[in-house]
Amino acid sequence: MQDDYLLRQEDLAENPTTRVPVCLVLDVSGSMDGAPIAELQAGVKMFFDAIRDDEVAQYAAEICIVTFGGTAQKVLDFSSISRQDVPPLVASGMTPMGHAVGIALDLLEARKADYQRAGVDYFQPWMVLMTDGEPTDDIEEVATRVSNLINQRKLTVFPIAIGEAANVQSLARFSPKLPPLRLQGLRFNEFFDWLSRSVSQASASTPGDEIKLDVKGIEAWATI
Repeated sequence: MQDDYLLRQEDLAENPTTRVPVCLVLDVSGSMDGAPIAELQAGVKMFFDAIRDDEVAQYAAEICIVTFGGTAQKVLDFSSISRQDVPPLVASGMTPMGHAVGIALDLLEARKADYQRAGVDYFQPWMVLMTDGEPTDDIEEVATRVSNLINQRKLTVFPIAIGEAANVQSLARFSPKLPPLRLQGLRFNEFFDWLSRSVSQASASTPGDEIKLDVKGIEAWATI
């Protein structure tokens, strides 16, 4: 763990590129078993591959992954994408979404503190929250925390509902400005392709610029 921490700090010293921190908060509860978890795994891998292949984003984007299924846990910490492998995603258990979002916020805050200590600029962090159900734990406190960060322009959240059973009202609690979007079928690849292009666009811009998302492109993967 200490070695990983030292490598992350070394990355900041050797690569002063303005960072785009992205945390994927992914539902891996039992209801995701079978085709959904397989397609999610493939989509996340495609996202990482697309970032690696982008001449700017590979140095700017930093990705971490938090999963929630039975327990909520960090499965991949922020680091240079050249050192990262996508961990296997296994579906099981309940849906502790609130706990997972809390972990994600703590990770983003800690990484922002790393940037500040190293004198590295960064864009407003992004959090992608994907679920096919509804939370089985309390979300009130953490939803308020998220809303406050969004209203202070310190966080952008992309709430994504998977399938018809996903509770969009719960998702909406984490996103006062952007309504939840419902994935068309299992179009994870299309979503992560759109996300990688959005990260690439952010990487090529200047901190403080408004990032104009490809709203038209959303139609390829979401029901609007």
